[in-house]
Amino acid sequence: MTRARAAVIGSGFGGLAAAIRLQAAGFDTTIFEKRDLPGGRAYVYRQDGFTFDAGPTVITAPDCLRELFAVADKNMDEYVRLLPVRPFYRVFWQDGLAFEYSDDTDAMEAQIARISPCDVAGYRKFRDYSDAVFRAGYERLAHVPFVDWTSMARAVPDLVRLKAYRSVYRMVSHCIRHQRLRELFSFHSLLVGGNPFTTTSIYTLISSLERKWGVFFPQGGTGALVQALVKLFKELGGDIRLDSEIARIITEAGRVTGVVGSAGKRESCDLVVSNADVVHTYETLLDGESRAARMRRKLRRMSYGMSLFVLYFGARRSYPHLAHHNVIFGPRYRGLLGDVFRRGRLADDFSLYLHAPSRSDPTLAPPGCETFYVLSPVPHLGKLPINWRVEGPRYADTIVDYLEARYMPGLKAAIATRRIFTPEDFRDELNAHLGSAFSLEPRLHQSAYFRVHNRDKRIRGLYFVGAGTHPGAGVPGVVNSAKATAALVAIDFAAMNARATQRTKFSYA
Repeated sequence: MTRARAAVIGSGFGGLAAAIRLQAAGFDTTIFEKRDLPGGRAYVYRQDGFTFDAGPTVITAPDCLRELFAVADKNMDEYVRLLPVRPFYRVFWQDGLAFEYSDDTDAMEAQIARISPCDVAGYRKFRDYSDAVFRAGYERLAHVPFVDWTSMARAVPDLVRLKAYRSVYRMVSHCIRHQRLRELFSFHSLLVGGNPFTTTSIYTLISSLERKWGVFFPQGGTGALVQALVKLFKELGGDIRLDSEIARIITEAGRVTGVVGSAGKRESCDLVVSNADVVHTYETLLDGESRAARMRRKLRRMSYGMSLFVLYFGARRSYPHLAHHNVIFGPRYRGLLGDVFRRGRLADDFSLYLHAPSRSDPTLAPPGCETFYVLSPVPHLGKLPINWRVEGPRYADTIVDYLEARYMPGLKAAIATRRIFTPEDFRDELNAHLGSAFSLEPRLHQSAYFRVHNRDKRIRGLYFVGAGTHPGAGVPGVVNSAKATAALVAIDFAAMNARATQRTKFSYA
């Protein structure tokens, strides 16, 4: 029997994970990537001797990555080495308070006791809650597709029991009193583009996930993990085509039949897995397809996560007081997030994530130097339609001034090279709707069944992976989306093959 042909649009972690699973399952799989390197948001810039990972840098849940190699009877350790990162985060506040966030329970409780003794018991309560959410929300549901009301109904009792209608911040506040500690234990939702004040409390599971498996960084950078997945995919016989943007998905009689590249070349296929932005897929790649109209209207009404302003820079000196992952809280928390998510205002103050990967892998910078990137949450272009080509360099200067004044003395003179990535770049380079860095906002009414489904209801052969579909953003989220989607493909094509076999029997009768 002829092998079914699968086209995967985009080579982010979700696309690569889906392509590996499909190729290992017997599909002839081709990845089409718009850019000149694989990885999607996990792109790599090399500039003046420095290596900059463009996107995801916090690697958790390594078992979901190991599973990708296991489906091909391979050992991930032979392809890439994951380095444990400790502390997970070094957290700073402007009043001088610092906190080492890790999986060391005794150390965590000792630090909490120094800040707010009455909150030690509250931390234990929060820890128990996040563990319960992890078991229900991650272990049971993260890799399971929500394709109908029945699948959602099975999850409802757990969601009600865990009070998923509460926000992350509200649930943290239910356990913990001190404001700094409330910020400390609610910031994780920002890692997947969610506002702690509106994101469903299911996302407190990230805290439990980190404690269970740790935080890691690939030796050689996140790009080394991407290359390991590409190597595995090619060894399985898969084809990846770079500089190959897809302009259109072809459908006939409500079924996917192929894709068309930006140069006009048509490629036939039996199914498409889109790792592209969900709005881009429905609005552009399926433009003119009447069966996509309802989904286009729905997506226009939905809310989208924040964007990011990212400054990459290399320094001619080291800053040993910084950890690999640093979280820097500004003077405002609720107010700043209100500016980002609701008011669409570019604030004068900052809360920042500062990544210092050469802390773990010195080869990412020249000798005596360090590699950094700093990201600032900013409104997406639908809320703040400014000209980032003009404002971007100014905003970068302001961030550098802030870091030099408070955390990195002598920084301006030490910077050897730098580059920026703005909401406009998310839109133009990654086809991200409104320049959102994380696609759909992770609110309860935009999660699970209410998110874009892993399989389209009306167009046969169209599937989704990545941040916009279930379970959501983050490396574990998009890798698990691929597991859910690949399972649906296997079911659908097994049924198709069975029908084809039956028709063949009748034709010879």
